[in-house]
Amino acid sequence: MAEHAFALIDATFADFRADDLRVKPAEHAWERRGYYRLRHAVFTAEQALLSQDRDAHDFTAVPIVAVAHHCGMPEDVVGAVRIYSPEPGLWYGGRLCVAPAYRRHGLIGTALVNEAVARAKDLGCERFLATVQQHNEGYFHGLHWHNLDTLDLHGQPHCLMQAELSRYPFMPRQVSLIPFKGRHHG
Repeated sequence: MAEHAFALIDATFADFRADDLRVKPAEHAWERRGYYRLRHAVFTAEQALLSQDRDAHDFTAVPIVAVAHHCGMPEDVVGAVRIYSPEPGLWYGGRLCVAPAYRRHGLIGTALVNEAVARAKDLGCERFLATVQQHNEGYFHGLHWHNLDTLDLHGQPHCLMQAELSRYPFMPRQVSLIPFKGRHHG
């Protein structure tokens, strides 16, 4: 396992402040390194789903990251997703992942999906699709997605799903963890 990728702040959500998380396109070199490091840690090391996480879509994809802050300063990439358009109007999301220490409540994944679909809409998206691991299908139903097909990818069951574009953005694009202050999810 890529231990360095999991050596993140292991704080409870009571320790977070409102400015502790920002979801946005990766703009800086360190954000892109963190984006690829996290994807590799999740899809190659942890899940053993892919022997090589990068592919041809990465050349045109917009990488989106969730960046944790400490004392108001950006510190580490704790979530990632990419969006890309193989043809005008059609967009795909993929490689959604959150660092293990930050998976406790689902807000980061939800914020990443919200930003991915909203950003694609800003770029002319008319249809947004993703292949989702089957065990995450219910989670995506809760985010206003519906199932189009079932597939077998990399030896694992997946669903081809489509976002209901009229529902996006369904939450503010700036993320706050204030609603979780004082809660501890173990």
